[in-house]
Amino acid sequence: MLYNNKSMCHKHHRHECCHDNCQNLAHNHANFSHELNCHQESTQSCGGSTHKTNPKNEFGDPPDDPDRQINQTKLTWKIKGMDCANCAQKIENSLKTLPNICQTKIIFSTEKLVVFVPQKNEKTIKLIEDKIVELGYKPIFESSPEHSHHHEHSHRFDNKALIPLAVLGALIVMSYILLLCNQTVGEYAFMVTAIVGLIPILKEALVLTRSGTPFAIESLMSVSAIGALFIGAAEEATMVIFLFMIGEMLEGVATSKAKKGISSLAQLMPEETVIIIDGVRKTVASHSLKPEDIIEISSGGRLPADVILISEQANIDESALTGESIPVNYLSGDKIMAGSLVVDNTIQLKVVSEVGQNAVDRILQMIEDAEESKAPIERFIDKFSRYYTPTIALFALLVIVVPPLLLNADWYTWFYRGLTLLLIGCPCALVISTPAVITSALSNAAKQGVLIKGGAALEHIGSVKLVAFDKTGTLTEGKPQVTDVIAQDISKEQLLAMVASVESGSHHPIGKAIVDYALQNQLSINQADNRKAIAGIGIQGEIDNQTFYIVSPSKVATVSTPLNDEHNKLIAELESAGKTVVVAVTNQQLMGIIALQDMLRSDAITTMNELNQLGIKSLMLTGDNARAAKAIADQLGMDYRAELLPADKLIAIEKIRNTTSIAMVGDGINDSPAMKAATVSIAMGSGTDVALEAADAALTKNSLLSLPKLIRLTRFASRNIKQNITIALGIKLIFLITSLFGVTGLWLAVLADSGTTAIVTANALRVLKFKNKS
Repeated sequence: MLYNNKSMCHKHHRHECCHDNCQNLAHNHANFSHELNCHQESTQSCGGSTHKTNPKNEFGDPPDDPDRQINQTKLTWKIKGMDCANCAQKIENSLKTLPNICQTKIIFSTEKLVVFVPQKNEKTIKLIEDKIVELGYKPIFESSPEHSHHHEHSHRFDNKALIPLAVLGALIVMSYILLLCNQTVGEYAFMVTAIVGLIPILKEALVLTRSGTPFAIESLMSVSAIGALFIGAAEEATMVIFLFMIGEMLEGVATSKAKKGISSLAQLMPEETVIIIDGVRKTVASHSLKPEDIIEISSGGRLPADVILISEQANIDESALTGESIPVNYLSGDKIMAGSLVVDNTIQLKVVSEVGQNAVDRILQMIEDAEESKAPIERFIDKFSRYYTPTIALFALLVIVVPPLLLNADWYTWFYRGLTLLLIGCPCALVISTPAVITSALSNAAKQGVLIKGGAALEHIGSVKLVAFDKTGTLTEGKPQVTDVIAQDISKEQLLAMVASVESGSHHPIGKAIVDYALQNQLSINQADNRKAIAGIGIQGEIDNQTFYIVSPSKVATVSTPLNDEHNKLIAELESAGKTVVVAVTNQQLMGIIALQDMLRSDAITTMNELNQLGIKSLMLTGDNARAAKAIADQLGMDYRAELLPADKLIAIEKIRNTTSIAMVGDGINDSPAMKAATVSIAMGSGTDVALEAADAALTKNSLLSLPKLIRLTRFASRNIKQNITIALGIKLIFLITSLFGVTGLWLAVLADSGTTAIVTANALRVLKFKNKS
């Protein structure tokens, strides 16, 4: 993270370091500076040191062991045939039994297997692949990063899967015909049919048992079917197997649709691109592109990397990435995301992203990483399911033996009921109920221009009752404009030229705004000598051996004589109008006053109204002066707290969080401490690395209107998860009772199991298709 809570000033009394020592900014203008102190693209701050981005702890290593994976090698495979979350769990459990395996992780949504080993060697790779093949899946080793997202993504239903089902169906029809003709022959035919259908299931059950998954549905099915054959219920055994195969097929179809939204992102990347080298055009593989390469894309083509436009202008369709259906007009020098579609002319662009680090790659990586951040309810279900199946299996055994032994009941009846109960022990529907929804929600959000970092963030966003906003760059455009220039004993032009000279070279928004305004007025600007930032106060510089200070009104007394009542009254009027004021002084006198105003985002008022409709309160936290903050807050109809240092924002968020679920929305840089303290943090930004790493979610469209849309989506997903859990457990409970009392038999039990899995998966797909309506 840019501001990792471990490496940065974690204690409250040390947070001032991010305010007082910011060296990448020229100065600290007014209380407004608290808002903008680190509001730059530069990562140089806090004493001028460079913030290093800590690598994401992908597998949840202990925080006190950051070097744990330094000597480990990461191996990655694409797994073909992994059509359900249960399959993923089987593969993961099996690989854990192999030697020299440090860690394994299945990323179901992108069908990826990641394994950490002490060192890469062919023997280890073959051992892993053999185990995967033994389980019935096809591994495709990804030898280099550029192949990780640029392979064929086909989630269409494989018609070959219908062959075993068709064969078994034909055998069942034949057996019924024989049963009608001859009772004995028909019963034997059903036994043969059941055995034919059972063999592949039994083989997989044995493999899974040896691999450490003894309570898989295949094992439960095998025990129930064999038991049914022993008690002479061959017809039911056959139907149980047949319905199980249908259920598996339906589950595969449903989950492949859920994964389609994710895989469609990878399909945005073109395989080949035209590159221009010394004026010569050449077609190359897209994954071979490097920063600074010049490429040419024709109308209807997609961008293979993040690029900067060289041509004069271009209309770009970004709907696949941001959900915005109207093409955006870009001008020369603008940055455009990979995966975007060129609408009109053939254009030339310069590549700026490294291999595997463009916008599409980042989105896919975010979704993969998100699966590792499970929602609390998902972690509970995972833990519950580990105990649920063995408990039901033990209960089924007791049902088989206790009534006959203690109550002298009929062995056949209770053996049959016990086998039926065994099928109730499969937790497939329950296990998939949550991840299927989360995968669908992540995919839906990504298409709408919102990245969510996992199930935990998804659940927290849906429960938010209060949203706190940073002001500059979040509620406002973050581009202050000069509105008033009031000179004292000199002309306005002289004042502007003097202040611009001191501000020249500044990266601070106020400084840049004043310099730009001076240039617009065609004033001559020469950089002042001995320019120096005064931490927490402003900036100083020398012009003709005279020292000038550009500071906030409240800091004048620290460098010059205090302002008189007339000047203070004028400043108060400007600030009451929502403006930010800076003053230019020498050691002895006031030279002039400059007022600036940052305009509200065009969508800010609409966003606040929509949040109110959702029953969510809003709060503005700003470093700006109280009068300017009040003017902005009144326009938006929200509460506010002004003149806050970063540490003050942190304390405010922590205090609120003790009683209310709160989200913090900011730019992901200077508000990082407060964002980390919130229940959930949401970053503004156009998909920048800083925005993605600093928060639990990022509004990549850089539009506030994405926020109420995100909250509606997460609330719908949360309701969907609760519905799925209710359906899964409710149907299990009903059939547990009915099977115990002999109302339902084997074939209904397996139909309920497979049907429930299909139902919860289909319900999860509603999240994938959810459309926001304000």
